[in-house]
Amino acid sequence: MKQDVQLPAEQFSETEMLQFWFKYADRLGDKGHKIMESLLRMNEPKLEGFKIVYELPNEGSKIDFEKEKPELLGYLRGHLHNHEITIDVIVNEGIKSKIAFTSQDKYNRLNEINPNVELLKKTFDLDI
Repeated sequence: MKQDVQLPAEQFSETEMLQFWFKYADRLGDKGHKIMESLLRMNEPKLEGFKIVYELPNEGSKIDFEKEKPELLGYLRGHLHNHEITIDVIVNEGIKSKIAFTSQDKYNRLNEINPNVELLKKTFDLDI
């Protein structure tokens, strides 16, 4: 007799998904997989229900991304406790990479993600 196994399908926010997306990118970077790390950091994925939509600038980057996709999907499903998550990759040659190069670029990007960074900077009189 076959038993149906219910895999978890908990709700999660786009913020939580992004948190684990970038933690996964950090892990790849720590292991020396810099190309894959940069592919994960090119854009912010968008969440549509349980589907993650990710745009890449060309077909070559999509092919590289697809090789890592099963591991990324397993990581996200496990950490977000939802086995209904899927990832759709779209090639959009018109997008520009959002990679920060200078300290100011990195600060601006952090400030976009979390405006409280500016408050911390002012409160503790920090330099960039």
